[in-house]
Amino acid sequence: MKEHDRGEGALFETAELDAFIKPTFKNKKVHPGMPPLASVSKPVSLFEFWPSSLIYFPIAIQWLWLSVRYRGISLPLNSNPGISLSGMVGESKSEVFSIASDKAKERIASWCLLADWESPEGGVLQARQMMGCIGLDYPVVAKPDIGCRGAGVRIIRSPEQLKSYIQTFPVQGKIVLQKLVPYEAEAGIFYIRYPGEKRGEIFSITLKYPPYIVGDGHSTLQQLINKDPRSSQLSELYLKRHNQRLNEVIPDNQPFRLVFAGSHSRGCIFRDGCEFISEEMEKSFDEVANGLPEFYYGRIDIRFKDIDSLMKGENYHILEINGASSEAGHIWDCRSSLKEVYRVLFYQYRTLFQLGWINRRRGFRPPSLIRLLKFWKKERELVKHYPDTE
Repeated sequence: MKEHDRGEGALFETAELDAFIKPTFKNKKVHPGMPPLASVSKPVSLFEFWPSSLIYFPIAIQWLWLSVRYRGISLPLNSNPGISLSGMVGESKSEVFSIASDKAKERIASWCLLADWESPEGGVLQARQMMGCIGLDYPVVAKPDIGCRGAGVRIIRSPEQLKSYIQTFPVQGKIVLQKLVPYEAEAGIFYIRYPGEKRGEIFSITLKYPPYIVGDGHSTLQQLINKDPRSSQLSELYLKRHNQRLNEVIPDNQPFRLVFAGSHSRGCIFRDGCEFISEEMEKSFDEVANGLPEFYYGRIDIRFKDIDSLMKGENYHILEINGASSEAGHIWDCRSSLKEVYRVLFYQYRTLFQLGWINRRRGFRPPSLIRLLKFWKKERELVKHYPDTE
């Protein structure tokens, strides 16, 4: 694999990168490159953290109805024929990265895959060899090859940290090591295109804001978390993650970042960014989709320099490409309504069936639900044994 993303990433100064990878930094702008995070009266909505089984029960009913209408219960698994099970469950990140070509390959942050190590020391040696081949150096982001919702994602700053990460990783699993993109601004771009069409659409943009608390010079980290209007309602997510620093007094006016992984279930703040969708941005993601064989539906997670660049379709790097199970994450904006959640989810699954039906007519055979269940069980078992998310 070729080192392909030095150009834009090199614009970020080393000192800024050092600040970015640490949980605290002083005299730095919070959320650089992002639109201002508007204050809200209710920092967490009533339904924002309801169990998935409760949220998706009406979707299951819709699935059954659409199965009758389109004469195929597993058609959503046929929406992206280029990806195993269309990315509904258990898809391999490295598999998706490996099929990328042209603009898609150029945009994916440099990565390599660790697998079949005989010992943690052997895994570190394997990483050194593979990282050397593509010019990748620490810090890197380590994440499970199979997984979702930010499970097991951590920044690895040294071979010693990688060894510790491997020691807590299931031996039958695989690890993706990826360049730490030196931009904090992060978003989920939800893209849809129908087979045979030259242009697709960006259906949704989710802006992802890592939560911060700000020190006052006398309160401990735990006290600050418990006093903050939002983090106090999600304290179980943050206190465990920072349990070794809870009694530390955070200096006055110093921000402390509570979450690295851009996952809502891990405590990241999501905001609807659909107002920033532009024609130039859609053209850029059309080019990305052109480099992903038989990819028509999903969320592309990115880091970008700033919102103006992103609107021009410039200065962004791809972190992950998610398929059929993707959510348009803007529905978890605390300002959203339950009506909007179901409007979007019903539209998403209706689109999945339409795409699956079209692809069936094109000659692609939908996978079976038995295969879906097999992959789901494999992913579920692996996730149980992943390291804690940073």
